[in-house]
Amino acid sequence: MQIRNNYDIYWEGTDGRSYGSGVYNGDLGIVTRVTSDFVEVVFDDDKIVKYESNIIEELEHAYAITIHKSQGSEFKVVVIIITNGPPMLYTRNLLYTGVTRAKDFLIILGKEHLISRMIDNVDTKSRNTGLKYKLEKYSNIFTA
Repeated sequence: MQIRNNYDIYWEGTDGRSYGSGVYNGDLGIVTRVTSDFVEVVFDDDKIVKYESNIIEELEHAYAITIHKSQGSEFKVVVIIITNGPPMLYTRNLLYTGVTRAKDFLIILGKEHLISRMIDNVDTKSRNTGLKYKLEKYSNIFTA
């Protein structure tokens, strides 16, 4: 998994005709070649990228990923494992996000009482941001 945006990295398409630059946070692929000079990854969108040693830290193993890291992605099969953890993190929203990542098949493993607790936990944490202030400030600029 690519763990940060890299707008400059060169890629070639698996079709041999397309090329461009840019690999983005959350992109998933398979390591297809390892040499002393580079690691080659074929990403799910058919981009072939060669990572030299100075940027290899932009990749992480993704045998299993968190629900948080899976946001915005879909997978044919999703396995959600629910074990004991901080109750404040075990919310209905988290479970919903995990469930909706599955396209074809979903497996939920865990104790029934923990899953029920997640379903019943509708707490949402409010976030203190300056978004409203910024929107009001910039809306005055655009309406003037």
